[in-house]
Amino acid sequence: MSGRRAAVLGSPIEHSLSPVLHRAAYRELGLADWSYDRFEVDEAGLPAFVAGLDDRWAGLSLTMPLKRAVMPLLDEVSETAASVEAVNTVVFTEDGRRIGDNTDIPGIIAALHERGVDEVPSAAVLGAGATASSALAALSRICTGEVTAYVRSQARAAEMRQWGERLGVAVRTADWADAAAALSAPLVVATTPAGTTDALAARVPDAPGTLFDVLYEPWPTALAAAWDRRGGQVVGGLDLLVHQAVLQVGQMTGHPGPLAAMRAAGERALAAR
Repeated sequence: MSGRRAAVLGSPIEHSLSPVLHRAAYRELGLADWSYDRFEVDEAGLPAFVAGLDDRWAGLSLTMPLKRAVMPLLDEVSETAASVEAVNTVVFTEDGRRIGDNTDIPGIIAALHERGVDEVPSAAVLGAGATASSALAALSRICTGEVTAYVRSQARAAEMRQWGERLGVAVRTADWADAAAALSAPLVVATTPAGTTDALAARVPDAPGTLFDVLYEPWPTALAAAWDRRGGQVVGGLDLLVHQAVLQVGQMTGHPGPLAAMRAAGERALAAR
């Protein structure tokens, strides 16, 4: 079958780096007849978009707000995706089935593994949104003790405790006003929007552990820069983006995604912005 296609869908989508990463993979893999595009698609438009795809399509990457909305449109959802009710990858099989998966969770684990973080005795999560639930799912596999989630409301606290019960993680919740206490954890995962953690930068302790800040633009965040200055290890949003995209390329094309080429392309694209 010539001219295989894939794309990233979401809203807003214009700033997505996914096309840069996937196209770099196709070049490195010699997949000259593969294309990867981006489409502005919201929840209302998703069913019609998916229904209109022909047999040239190999897969889709999904970003907000489509990760949950796509689930009723699929024939099968992986255990990983079902555990957090979020699909960021759809693969179309030769017999026309639609298989949903979540590569964010193994992407978090792979990004940490690359920096030598394979197991931690405890961890802290800043924030309580969709990315925080993926972080908890990843921590369920590498954290042997308690995870403390720092949140802004009782409703968010209850949500994080529920996710912990569902994912098999011991989750304790704390008020965002006490978030500076998180910074002494061996692993801190910041899942909040740009600017939210800036005030914590001045509170980073000497010789901190590992910070995983899921943002990649602007980069570095104030917290990541302060962490680095204090001698801590920093894993960034581009690391997550690249590792989850490597897994997507593997699922869609059948070839392992070329990590180095994809990361270099992402770094060049961000530097040019």
